Order: sequence, then C-alpha cells, then structure tokens
Amino acid sequence: MLNKERGFLLGLVVGLFALSVWTLSHGLQWQSEVDRQILLHLRLPLVASALLVGACLASSSAILQVMLRNPLADPGLIGITSGASLFAAIYLLAGGAALAGVATYGLPLFSFIGALLSTLLIYAIAKRLGLESGAGVILAGIAISTLSGGVIAWLYFLTDAQSLRNLTFWLLGSLHQADIRLVGLATPLVLLLLVYVLRQGQALNWLYFGNHAAQLRGLDVARFYPRMLLVSALLVGIAVSLAGSIAFVGLLVPHLLRNFFGHDNRFVLPASALLGAILLLLVVAVSNVFGGVVVPVSMLTATFGGPVFLYSVIRLARN
Repeated sequence: MLNKERGFLLGLVVGLFALSVWTLSHGLQWQSEVDRQILLHLRLPLVASALLVGACLASSSAILQVMLRNPLADPGLIGITSGASLFAAIYLLAGGAALAGVATYGLPLFSFIGALLSTLLIYAIAKRLGLESGAGVILAGIAISTLSGGVIAWLYFLTDAQSLRNLTFWLLGSLHQADIRLVGLATPLVLLLLVYVLRQGQALNWLYFGNHAAQLRGLDVARFYPRMLLVSALLVGIAVSLAGSIAFVGLLVPHLLRNFFGHDNRFVLPASALLGAILLLLVVAVSNVFGGVVVPVSMLTATFGGPVFLYSVIRLARN
C-alpha cells in the first residue's frame, strides 16, 4: 500500500507539472513581445492562481474533516467562506470606491480579513457553548454562514444593477482576477502554511481515536484545535481573496482520496493539495474551450465534481 501511495503521489506531481506547462504554453506562438506579456501578465497568474487556490481549499478541507469528525466538512459548511464573501461584498458594494487607490489589494484584503474574523467568531461561540471541537464548531459555523448569507441578500436588494452583476460574478468564483503581484504576495505564505500542514499528518491521525487517546500520545488538543482552525482559515482566506467563492473542490478532493486510498493523513494531506491544484488546472483547461467567454469557476467545479462525488459516495456505501 505504501508503494501504491508513493506511486500515486509521484503521478500527481508529474501530471501537475505536465498540465501546468501545457496550460502556460497553449495558444502562444512565441513570436513577439506580445506573447511574452500574455505569458507574464495573463497565463502565469492564471495558472499560479489555480495551483494556489486548489491546494488551499483541498488541504484546508482535509484538516477540517478530521478535526470536526465529519466527512462532509468544508470551509463553506462552517462559515469561513461565507465570512470572506460577506466582507468582499461589503467592499465591492460600499467601500470599493473609497479605496480605489488600493483596488488591486482591497478586495483580497477584505476577503482575507473576513475569513479570519469569521473563524475567530466561530471558535469563540463554540468555546462559549463548551463545544470547542466537532459539533460546536459546525453549529456556530452554520449560524455565521446563515447570518452572512442574510446580510449579502440585503446587499443584493439595496445595490445598483452594475454592482449587483460584479458581486454575482465574484461570488461564483473566477481565476482571472489575480495579477502577478498578488500571486507573488500569496505564494510564499501558502507554501509556509502547506509545509506546516503536511507536518501535522500524524497528529491528525491520533485524533481518529479521540481526544483522550491523542493526549496520551503527547498532543496538546486544547491548543491544537484552535491552531489548526486558524491555519485552515488562513488557507481559505487566501483562496477566496485570489479567486472568490469556489464550491465543491474542498468537499470532493479529500473525500475521494480517503474513499480510494484510506485515512492516513500523512498521505491524504499532500495528495489533497496536489489533486486540488490539478483539479483547478483542469478547470482552466476546460474553460479555454469557451474561447473569450469567462465561465464562473463554481459552475464548472459543480458540473464535473457533482457526478464524481456521487460515484464516490455510492462506492463507499457498497463497501
């Protein structure tokens, strides 16, 4: 099984590299300065955004599914994505004009702050209820998600048509809005967070046997839970700030890997990051079929991911 897992990871790395090269070079003739500008300012940020966002969403969901003991847990379920979307909506509909001088970074910054604040609020509510882990976080997250959705609905009702269109498109997700400077700022932070996450595989394995068993192994559960929630929030905040709200990637990838390869997080965490990146790169490749039309990412991920997830659930039920 170990050789099988290593072979699968190697295949993901090779496939990721090949797909990245193809996506970067597709459609370029390399005959002029225009081609170089297209590569540096359009295709490179697009590919890099897909890699970063896919890895962030899939790895954060892999963490949450273990910590919350829920195979369907993802950032949308516990309200992190909703909090980021709410702050982005406030920026787009109210604060964007006042912050026009920093428009490049205003929306990502508001999204990041929203994800972080919603996570802190969710954990504070769960702790107040005496349920810092599992069900308490989920209940608090559903409450925050519902509240955020209600505020966004009122913003929809009160805004003008053009702002409404911009908000709708952003909430459906787009990999075309991040520029090379923003990607350059996000990349080192994502790499640092992923390195930290990959080192927590064994600790997450201990949680399968319960908090008491994990403590006997030497894990400080009381500190581990808020720390990993914070890491998940940072990953989601970066993803949402780069590409908006993208559905299904976080739910599908870790669930699929655990269904086919088992529950060892020393394998699931790196495989989730790689497969999530590949999945969004495939979305970029498929979107090229539509020519000049920019298709919202969530439309594509839900369209292709839904049947795959359904097959995975049916296969799990049969076993």
